[in-house]
Amino acid sequence: MRPQRYLNTIVPHIYIDDAAQAMAFYARALGAQELFRIAGPDGKILHAEISICGSVIMLGDPDDKLYAQPRALGRTTAGLHIFTDDNAALLRRALDAGAEQVQPPTNMFYGASSASLRDPFGHVWVLLTWKEDLSPAEMEQRGRQFFAK
Repeated sequence: MRPQRYLNTIVPHIYIDDAAQAMAFYARALGAQELFRIAGPDGKILHAEISICGSVIMLGDPDDKLYAQPRALGRTTAGLHIFTDDNAALLRRALDAGAEQVQPPTNMFYGASSASLRDPFGHVWVLLTWKEDLSPAEMEQRGRQFFAK
């Protein structure tokens, strides 16, 4: 039986040069709580887990073989989404902690206010505050209208 912290089937695992520093940043910027860390003799994080808004994120220092952090790539390959009651407040908190704004809170056709930021390690976070519960068909229709403009 899997641990309760892995209630969701898919858990993101991100890689960051100086993962220990990143964990401190995520605590300041996003209210992350450290669950545990396993560090090597050199202090590099082999594996750690944090919780943000009840969701687990695994992280560690890259292994320089299979994994790298986004800054080393020059872009990111995934966005990390946080559903929050007040994305503007969470965005301000992250900016105060040193994140870079990518998009201010913007009402989107799919029923949410969306804001996004890039953390100092290159990961992109999308902060969503849900405004209306739309069916997939309604979102598709609004998307077609939006992109037709």
